[in-house]
Amino acid sequence: MTGQKKKQLNKYAKFTSIALQMGLTIYLGSILGEWLDQKFENENQLYFKIVTLVAVFVAMYAVIRQVLNITNSKKND
Repeated sequence: MTGQKKKQLNKYAKFTSIALQMGLTIYLGSILGEWLDQKFENENQLYFKIVTLVAVFVAMYAVIRQVLNITNSKKND
């Protein structure tokens, strides 16, 4: 494999891992919220909604930081 193709593949792997990390963060947040609703017997799923929403914001923050890091490292190359 040539150097250019390897760099391109590495870039795709980074973005794929970012997407998987985002999905996993949101999924685990929803599981935690569901567990809290069951533990504290909350019928209107308030914990599920709040924790899932916080997980979405955390995931978006992480994605933005990682994309900025990739962009900045490309500028330095």
